[in-house]
Formats: sequence, structure tokens, C-alpha cells
Amino acid sequence: MGIVDDLLKRCHELGGDPRNTNYAGGNASAKGVQPDPVTGGDVELMWVKGSGGDLGTLKESGLAVLRLDRLRALVNVYPGVEREDEMVAAFDFCLHGKGGAAPSIDTAMHGLVDAAHVDHLHPDSGIAIATAADGEELTRRIFGDRVVWVPWRRPGFQLGLDIAAIKKDNPQAIGCVLGGHGITAWGATSEEAQANSLDIIRTAEAYIAEHGRPDPFGAVIHGTLPEAERHERAAALFPLIRGLASTDRPQVGHYTDSPEVLDFVARAEHPRLAALGTSCPDHFLRTKVRPLVLDLPPTAPLEDVKARLRELHEAYREEYRAYYERYATEDSPAMRGADPVIVLVPGVGMFSFGKDKQTARVAGEFYVNAINVMRGAEALSTYAPIAESEKFRIEYWELEEAKLRRMPKPKPLATRVAFVTGGGSGIGAATAHRLAAEGACVVVADRDAAAAEKVAAELGASALRASDVAVAVAVDVTDEEGIAAALRAAVLAFGGVDLVVNNAGLSLSKPLLDTTVADWDLQHDVMARGSFLVSREAARVMIEQAMGGDIVYVASKNSIFAGPNNIAYSAAKADQAHQVRLLAAELGEHGVRVNGINPDGVVRGSGIFAGGWGAKRAAVYGVPEEKLGEYYAQRTLLKREVLPEHVANAVFALTGGDLTHTTGLHVPVDAGVAAAFLR
Repeated sequence: MGIVDDLLKRCHELGGDPRNTNYAGGNASAKGVQPDPVTGGDVELMWVKGSGGDLGTLKESGLAVLRLDRLRALVNVYPGVEREDEMVAAFDFCLHGKGGAAPSIDTAMHGLVDAAHVDHLHPDSGIAIATAADGEELTRRIFGDRVVWVPWRRPGFQLGLDIAAIKKDNPQAIGCVLGGHGITAWGATSEEAQANSLDIIRTAEAYIAEHGRPDPFGAVIHGTLPEAERHERAAALFPLIRGLASTDRPQVGHYTDSPEVLDFVARAEHPRLAALGTSCPDHFLRTKVRPLVLDLPPTAPLEDVKARLRELHEAYREEYRAYYERYATEDSPAMRGADPVIVLVPGVGMFSFGKDKQTARVAGEFYVNAINVMRGAEALSTYAPIAESEKFRIEYWELEEAKLRRMPKPKPLATRVAFVTGGGSGIGAATAHRLAAEGACVVVADRDAAAAEKVAAELGASALRASDVAVAVAVDVTDEEGIAAALRAAVLAFGGVDLVVNNAGLSLSKPLLDTTVADWDLQHDVMARGSFLVSREAARVMIEQAMGGDIVYVASKNSIFAGPNNIAYSAAKADQAHQVRLLAAELGEHGVRVNGINPDGVVRGSGIFAGGWGAKRAAVYGVPEEKLGEYYAQRTLLKREVLPEHVANAVFALTGGDLTHTTGLHVPVDAGVAAAFLR
């Protein structure tokens, strides 16, 4: 294997174990010699994980490649710690070749340390030592002179110089503990660097396990609700909490009730420790300096909990604003938002938020890391994170702001949570695909669980986790309790619901005299009653969120056009069409827009037509079933066949942001059927 292959193998093995480092946390490097493509002579290079990558999933394109002679020459022009940020721009002039990732702030640490292979990691056990009040003494006690303590310093060029000096002055050392931050290790080979990193991490873990106090978070003061009751309360609280956390900008949510979280919020010391905030920069950049903590027991009445959460949220915003004003200078970036990222609820768990599901989930994972860090530090000593002023210097660091500016523009439906009924096939599946492609999180709801799961898997196929994009729920829209359960599942998956597509349907094509009461009831139960039930349950969530929302009914041109042998289906569609008008009038005060779509003759890909409806409609019109789509197309003004994707396009047009002032509208997607013109 070559240098790059060895480095990537090490990255994957270290980054693939959460005990070693958190998601996207830390970096690794390798130095070596390669021919210069211009001169033909040898040139010494360094390959290092670039800005924003993840060790566990790193690819070669995520590495920055730099010339070591130029990188090390920067020492001669280093203007001092007060201007060290200028050195990041200088890294660009050290790059070798085309492509690759942007160098991170930790590049100096890797390049200036005189070792062929360097790892910088954020293991919970290592940070526990790094954040203990007597971390320096603990480092000596645990490691002797094999690992050296480095006092807290913000990541940057000076920290690289500090570690390089320590490596030079301590030839026996295999690495160091960075105060308040993490660990760094090195080796002459990739295998040796990895072994040294793991030696530090596992030694710290073993020491904490052997010498730590058994109950570092104190006595249990809150019980934990049983799982079913816990999830029920989480679903009841999540829309409100999400709405509060979205005061400045919309957020997607993630719910965690892992044993680590439930134990932490049950213990006496959790309010004190939570107020101290996280310490490792990777932690608080994703979780904010501290969480919002509910100070009521799990058995408190639900309405009391909601009222208290509103009070605490307002206090949190005031405190965060005061934090910003305490440390901001005229050069500081503007305050990005005062809402919490992490909300802790005793007996229930943790709610975390972000610009998408993955960001929200990772924020929660980082806070679990922080809990583990606090447990280790308190077990051995006292948890003592870096100063609040230092946290601000990193949170509102111009280099972090520049990283945010480089992020791609959000997609139109980013932060929106969509609930699509009949999402396992036809129009529903096409709509789910379109909404996910435009950035939405999608709940694929269908009576056919396997079909829903297949579509959800397709939507999440390119994501780190499929559930970060879509989840499937099995639901029969005629089942009132089942619909409520499906909406609760949507809330637990993403924090709430913003966009509902009432698409589930079926049809039985019969003349009046052949239509039974059972035929009538079935079609009205699925479409008229089912849409009402879904809209009602979704409206409860939307009103609680106070973030507005969209409800879209996939009705039919038959809601207007009086076709033959179709009374039950067309009457049910007419019911849906009027629900649009009624709900638009009622829900407007909550910012919820209700609109409809009137398709015609969606034959290809349609579950309804494949289920026998197509054959019956073809018989009515006297054409072969396989020609039914063409027949429908020829009776339209545009002579075009309507496909599921065309209906999905209309759903996006109504919800994608350009029609913010439109409600109560029906959009024909029928290629032009004059008899169905609205009037």
C-alpha cells in the first residue's frame, strides 16, 4: 500500500470507532516523498485531512496535500499569536497539485511536528482528562512522561508550534493531552501512530474505569418514564420545542433517549454540569455553549411543562444575547441566533436541532460525547471546561464564519418535514422523491409497509444514514388511531410536520345502479374521511409548532367534471376539493396554507389504475387498457399524457416558496380538460 492508502486505512479504523473520536472530529496526516511533476526531483509532501471531513468516511479527495518546505518556511513569517489567523490563508500557497480539500486550522499541528505520521483526536476519555480541574497532574499520574500536558490554546499556528516544541523536548513521548480539547499522538510509521493514539485512549479509559467514582453525577433525583410513556410525552412536547428552537430560523429535530442521556438528566448534578457547557471546540460549535434544561420532574402535568419550556426558552435567548454582548467586538460576526440546539428533559431525553436531520442528529451525538466527558472528569476530579470567553472566540471566529460562508445554499425545502400518504407507489412515490430532492425530510406513509420502506430506502440511498432523509410508516388512512400513531412517528423522527400531501386513494368504477353502499363507504372512508383525519392530526402538530405549514390534497379533475359510471369516486373527490377551501379558511390564521391538485388520467405508474380501475375505465371508453393513457392524452387540449412526476411537480410548485401568499387554490394537472376548467 502507498502513503495515501495507509493514511486512509488509519483514518477509517480510528474514525470508525466512536470511542476514538466524534463524527467529523480530529484529523490525521502522513508525510512522504514523491517526484515533483515539474522538476522531476523529489519533493517532501504532507497529506492531511482537510477542513470539514470525517475520518471514518474520508476519501482521497478529502485530503489536503501540501509541500512541507513551504509549510515549514511559514515559521519565518509568522507574525505572532495575535495575528495567527493570517496563516490559514498562507496554507493555500503551500498546496501541491490540483484538487483536494481546503487545509484546516490544524494543518500547522501536523506539518510542524517532526514526525512522519500525526493523529489529532477527540476521544471522550482523553477529553475527560483534558477538562479535569487537575488535568495536568492526572496526565502525569496516568501516563508518566510518555504523554505530555499542553495547556489550553485555541487551535491554530501557535498550538502547532507548541506541540512541535514539546515533541522535540520530550523524545520519549508518544503524544500529548491538549488542555480542554483532546489528544495528539505521533509515530514513525502509520501503524505506530495509530498504536500510540489507541494506547493513550485505552489507557485513559482503563484509568477512569478503575479509579473513578461510581456515581459522578450524584444521586438519582428524577425517575425515567417507561419507554412507551416516554415516547408518548416526547411526541407531545417535540413540536412545541421544535417551534421554540426555530424562532430565529427553521430547524429539523432529533430525539435521543439513550441510556447515557437518561442517566444524566436523572441525576442531581446535571443542572450544574449542563450550565458549565461543553469544552472541546468540536462539541460546542455543534451544541452551542450550553443546553436548555427543563427544571420540572417527568411527572409534571403536560401543560405545566409546556408553559415552563416557553419561559425557559425566553430566558435562554436573553442569556445567549447577553453572552454575545459580553464578548463581541466591532469585528465579531453578527449573532447567528439565540435559540438552543440541545434541550434536556428529565425522564424523557434529549431534543437536538439543526439545519437538516443529519446536523440535528450529529449535534445530539456530540452532546452524548460531552456527557461522557463530564462523567469521566467528575469521576476523577472536577469538570472544568475552558473559559466562556474562549468559547466565544471560537464560536464567533472569523475562520468559522468563513467556513459557514463556503457552505452550499440550502435547497428550497430544507428544514421542511413532509408527510405523504399513499407514498409507496404512483403519485405518492413520485411526490416523495421530488420533495426529498428539494431538501425535505420525508415520511412515506402507506398501507403497504414494504412499499413504503422501499421508497424511503430509495430516498435515503445517497445519505450517510437513510433515516436522515426519509422514514416509512405503515398506516391505513381509515384508521383514526393509526393516523395519530403515524403522525407521532413522524414527530419522533424529525421533530414535527410542515407539509402534508393527502394522496392515498382508490377507485371502483361502477354505474349508479351497480354501486353498493360498501363501495360508497370504502371510497369515502379512504379519500374524504382519510384526508380529513390526516389533516386534523397534522394541523394539531402545525399549530403547536407555530411555524406555518402546507397541506396539499391530491384531488381529481373528477371533483369538477361529471364523468360516467363514477359516482362514488367523483363524489369523494368533490368532498376533498371542498375540504381544501374549508381548511384554507380555518387554518390561515395559523399560517397553514391548504391547496389542491386536480390530476386527470395518471395511468402509468398509478396504483389505482393497476388495481383494476384502468381496465374498468378502458371498458367505459371502449379502448384497450394498454391504450388508456394515450386515449386520455388525446382528449386533452395539449395532447399530452399526465404522469406521476407531473403531479409531484405541482406539489413542489405549491410548497417550494414561490407561492407563499396562495391558499385555497386548485391546480389542474390534466393537460387541459376544458370540461374541468375552474369557474
